[in-house]
Amino acid sequence: MRILIIHTAFIGDIVLSTPLIKKIKDTYPDSDITYVTTPVGEAILKNNPYLNNIIVYDKRGKHKGIKGVWELGKRLRYENFNMVITPHRYLRSSILSWLSRSPVRKGYDIASGSFLFTEKIKYDREKHEVEKLLSFIDPENKKRYEIELFPGETEKMKGENFWKMNELSEKKVVVLAPGSKWFTKQWPVEYFNKLSRKLRELSNTKIVVVGGKDEINLSIETENIIDMRGKTTLLELADILSRADVVVTNDSSPIHIASAFKKPRIFALFGPTIEKFGFFPWSLNSQVFQVKDLKCRPCGIHGGNTCPEKHFKCMRDILPEEVFKEIKKYLGE
Repeated sequence: MRILIIHTAFIGDIVLSTPLIKKIKDTYPDSDITYVTTPVGEAILKNNPYLNNIIVYDKRGKHKGIKGVWELGKRLRYENFNMVITPHRYLRSSILSWLSRSPVRKGYDIASGSFLFTEKIKYDREKHEVEKLLSFIDPENKKRYEIELFPGETEKMKGENFWKMNELSEKKVVVLAPGSKWFTKQWPVEYFNKLSRKLRELSNTKIVVVGGKDEINLSIETENIIDMRGKTTLLELADILSRADVVVTNDSSPIHIASAFKKPRIFALFGPTIEKFGFFPWSLNSQVFQVKDLKCRPCGIHGGNTCPEKHFKCMRDILPEEVFKEIKKYLGE
């Protein structure tokens, strides 16, 4: 059986789809699974043993516009897929599904272009995103499937060398991930700096700051910390997070990348978004900080570039002292 997944959303969404890949393989052991995703999606899914092929949909490059969608659709039709699963809810993905001409095309009932699917899956807003995705194969799924990422030997070797070079093997490592695509999802930089200063007072503790090139411009204090912003691939980042003791992160992709590994304790900072949206940490080794009973919260599923109320209480009222206290307790200090 030839099965296609079409998902061209953000990095975190792609990471959260890895339990679905495993569920498909468990349900259809002899299946051949292909995944259509973005260039960054390909980078994070690389080495996944359950995927036979990854097709890159470069929607800002060679697949830009209607012509690009049509050309990719022709390739998908040539592959003769028996089933197409489309978790991405945008029109271009629905059109790609239809262009595949697969006899079974599954997508969410609320997706743009849902009439192009042969089977509509209920988008249950009460479920975690992982549970929503698993419902494409089994609406009543009872088994817990974990997020899985697979750093290769190159990434593991780099991680090992990084740990040795910075003498981290005997230390408690706290990773800070201060970035987010959306400003209102970012805990104030001065709060990260204040937390960092407090953490540096702890014995035998080292801080690593991570993020993409976009996060380099954040005014993070770098004295006596290891700054890896813009210096890692996604799977190299995954390897670093897998080795850490603690990960402190906004509602962004590092939450989900870290959730692929049992070791790190994830301390997640949620401001404008809430648990009902389905993107809280899937890892059981996690703790969420949020300001409950704030009337203006949530203000949007993705957050925004400015606080609509101008006070930004959803993030500013999560104090560094509160987060530090919980980290200190977890580390046994």
